[in-house]
Amino acid sequence: MNKNRWLIALSAIAIHLSIGGAYAYSVYKNPITAQMGWSSTDVTIAFTIMMGLAGFAAALFGSLVEKMGPRKSAIVAAILFGAGQAGAGVAILSDSIVLYWATYGLLSGLGMGIGYIAPVSTLVKWFPDRRGLATGMAVLGFGSGALITAPVAANLMNGVGISNTYFILGISYFVLMLLGALYIAPPVGNVSVDKYASSKGIQPIAQLSAKEAVKTKHFWMLWSMHLVNVTAGIMMISVASPMAQEIVGLSVAGAATMVGLMGLFNGGGRLLWAAASDYIGRHNVFVIFFIIQLVTFITLPFTTNLIIFQLLIFLVVSCYGGGFSNLPAFASDLFGTKQLGVIHGYLLTTWSLGGVFGPIIVTTIRSATNSYEPVFYLFSVLIGISLIISLWIQFDVRKLKKKQKESEKDLKIGDVSTIG
Repeated sequence: MNKNRWLIALSAIAIHLSIGGAYAYSVYKNPITAQMGWSSTDVTIAFTIMMGLAGFAAALFGSLVEKMGPRKSAIVAAILFGAGQAGAGVAILSDSIVLYWATYGLLSGLGMGIGYIAPVSTLVKWFPDRRGLATGMAVLGFGSGALITAPVAANLMNGVGISNTYFILGISYFVLMLLGALYIAPPVGNVSVDKYASSKGIQPIAQLSAKEAVKTKHFWMLWSMHLVNVTAGIMMISVASPMAQEIVGLSVAGAATMVGLMGLFNGGGRLLWAAASDYIGRHNVFVIFFIIQLVTFITLPFTTNLIIFQLLIFLVVSCYGGGFSNLPAFASDLFGTKQLGVIHGYLLTTWSLGGVFGPIIVTTIRSATNSYEPVFYLFSVLIGISLIISLWIQFDVRKLKKKQKESEKDLKIGDVSTIG
């Protein structure tokens, strides 16, 4: 049975909206510390475990996701993530911080990692003509999950308590992810999808297995670029509020509004940059990312205007979000869709590493120098190196595509000669 590729996209969004709800964790922090008496550090550890594990889980289980297929993988993700969230409610009732780490941290992290990659490689196969838009739609769901979960969770905690909030949301996430999982499937023998690809003349540069891909320089170039992009983005997200208050004197209320708008740029950047990449190319988008960020980080130390300072931060956050949506599409351009789930999983180790490096770098430098300026200069250097790598990969992609077109042209001439 041929399925509708837009309903496949909706299924992927349902899965990513659910796991993206984890980004609303800050709304739980104060209520939990106040009610349970757990330290702020202990409560934060659960989130650190979950986010750190998510990226590595995507890498560890990428090959399993490819073998099981998107439906079974997404069902497993639904069970793990739903159980992790509901289990957190049990941990609250039991007054057990260790159980809280094991449920909200460990189970939810595993579910998030598997749930993140399960639909993405499938979407790329359904949208060979719009790979950027396809991955952008799914990852937009992930970026937007917190916007929905945060107010819902806050209201539920006020009304029914923390543990019941976890129970309700855990069951809701499970049901939503399950509904998405039951419809999602790869386009096996789908004539309409083949038609989209052939009509656009879209072919990847190569069809490589994950083992073959990691042996190429392009894999590590893309990995390095994304690591810097993620680290810069998470660094900015982690300290945006105190940084803006200290450097340009933004009020506490103004900083809170800015943080909310950052969420919109994070989510919007995932869709808009990805959609743009279908027209200008993924390699060009990454070059643009690093040009924007290089100018931004060089300019920030000298910026005193409130509006300009916030706009520069929004640009960095949009590039951060756009990097996630362009990553699987770029990987499919370079390595094909043969084992895209595994390759994407390997690339997502940058997510975990960036989540650790970004906050550590900024807090360490800020504590040592009592200033954010050295942070901007350090990231200017890292982004400058990434810009050089992105220009290098841009040159290689153009050269390889030129060879590909010449080979296809020679093949067509050979076919005509054979017929003649």
